[in-house]
Amino acid sequence: MSRLTGAGEQRGAEVIDEHGDTVPLPVVPSSDDVPKSLDHRQESYAGPPPQEDDRQRPPFAPILKKVALGVAVCLVAGAGYAGLQHLANAPADPNAPGARPPASSASTPDQAQAGVQRAVAGEAVLQKMTDAVENDNRTEFLNTIDPKATGFRASARTIFSNLTTLPIGTFQLRYVSDDIGALTPDRQSQLGGSQSWLAQVEVSWQLTGYDVKPARETLPVTFVIRDGKTYAASFSERFAAGQRKPIWALGPVDVAKGKHSLVISLDSESEARSYVSVADRAVESVSKVWGKSWRQKVIVYLPAQQAQMEGVLGAQPNTYTQIAAVTFAELDQPAVGAPVRIVANPKLFEELGKQGRRIVLTHETTHVASTATASPVPLWLAEGFADYVAFTAVPVQDDSAAKELFKAVRAGKVPATLPTTEAFAASAAELPQAYESAWLACRLIAERDGQAKLVRFYRTVHASKSSTGLADAFTSVLGMTEAEFVVEWQKYLKRLAGA
Repeated sequence: MSRLTGAGEQRGAEVIDEHGDTVPLPVVPSSDDVPKSLDHRQESYAGPPPQEDDRQRPPFAPILKKVALGVAVCLVAGAGYAGLQHLANAPADPNAPGARPPASSASTPDQAQAGVQRAVAGEAVLQKMTDAVENDNRTEFLNTIDPKATGFRASARTIFSNLTTLPIGTFQLRYVSDDIGALTPDRQSQLGGSQSWLAQVEVSWQLTGYDVKPARETLPVTFVIRDGKTYAASFSERFAAGQRKPIWALGPVDVAKGKHSLVISLDSESEARSYVSVADRAVESVSKVWGKSWRQKVIVYLPAQQAQMEGVLGAQPNTYTQIAAVTFAELDQPAVGAPVRIVANPKLFEELGKQGRRIVLTHETTHVASTATASPVPLWLAEGFADYVAFTAVPVQDDSAAKELFKAVRAGKVPATLPTTEAFAASAAELPQAYESAWLACRLIAERDGQAKLVRFYRTVHASKSSTGLADAFTSVLGMTEAEFVVEWQKYLKRLAGA
C-alpha cells in the first residue's frame, strides 16, 4: 500500500535557486534560533505527535479536496497529497523572463569576497526590517525600501500593515544565498544604482496562540545599492516553480478571531467574520470524534482570487480549479507542531452554500487535528476518516454522498481493493468513487466495531514505525486481515447500493 507523504524536506543552509546555482555564505543563525525577546508568546503543543518512520515519502504533502455540488450537499472528492516541494528540486520556468542556462558555481577569491559583502549588506537590510516589525515602526521599515521602486514601496506599506494586523509572535528574515546573474541586463538597467542582485531569503513567522513552530518560506528578494546604501527593491522577482508566497505578501488582509479559529481573508473583513463560526463549529465537531488531545485551533486562509490560492501553495495556474480547499503545512519538513493551514478556493467556496462549507471545513479540520500532513497513514484512511467526521457532523443521505460509487457498483464495478494513492490524483478518472469508497470503508469500521475503534485504528496506523503498520492495525485493532475486511466492505457497498 502506498503511504501518505510527509510535508517535504527541510531546506538546508543554502538554497538552490531556479537556475541551479548556489552561493556558499557565512554561517547565519537558523530561524529556529529565535531571540527570547521575540519568542515570549510561543505556546507548547498538546496534540498527538506525528511519528517518524523509515518509509519513503514523496516530497509533497498538502491534502487536496475536490467538491462536487449536489442538492444541498457537498460531495467530497479530490486529489491526494501534493504541494510542498523542496525549493532545491523546483525547476525553472522555461518561459520566465531572463531564464538562462546554469552558471558555473566556481568562484575566484575576489568573487567569494564580493559574495560575502553582498550577504553582509543584504542581511543588514533584513535585520532592520525585522526590528521595524518587532517595534511596530512603519517609518523604519519603509526606510529599507528602494525609494525609486515606487510599486514595491506601495506593496511594502501593505506588507507592513498586514504584519502588524496579524497576531505575530516571532518574525525573522535570513539571507541564505544569492545569484548576481539572475537579473537580466534590462532589469539591472531599470533598477540603476551601483549594484543590484537577487537573493534567496528565508522568512519565518509565528502566529501567537496558534503556531507551535514558525511558518517558514523562501522569498526571492532583489537588492540594490544606491548612493552607497543598500535597499530592498522587490519581494516578487523570479519565483521558482513550487516556491510558495506568504499570504501577507499577496494583498491587504483582514483578520477575524473565533474561539477556536483564526480566519485570514484577502477579500474583506466581513468575509473573514462570516467563516469564524463555521470554523469554530468544525473544530468542535472534530473534537467530538477525534477527542480533545490536540490544540483545537485552526487557521483558515480566504484568498480573493484563485491565483492567490495558487500563490500560497506554490502551484501552477489552474492547478486547483476544481479543488475546494487544501490543508497544508507552512513548513518544509513534517514535524511535531508544524504550522498547518486550510486555504480555500474562493470561487468554489462561494458556490458551496452554508452546509457545503461546513462539510468542507470539518473535513479539512480533521486533517489538522490528526496531523495528516505529517502522517504515514494511507490516503484512503486519511480522506475516508475526514469524510466520516464531516458527514457525522452534517448528515447526508447515502445516495447523495456516494452517488458515483453506487452507480458503479450497480453496474457491476465493485472496487477490488481499497483506494490506492493514485486513485486520489486530481486527474484520476474515478476520483469521486475513491473518496466515496474510502468514506464508506471508515463508516463500516465505525458501524461494525464502534466509532472509538475507528479512531483507535487510525491512531495505531499513524503511530506505527513499521512498514507493516496498516496490516498490523487491521489484525491488532480490528481482528481481521485487510483482505478479509475488503470482502466485508465489498458486501457492504453492494447492500448500500441495492446491487
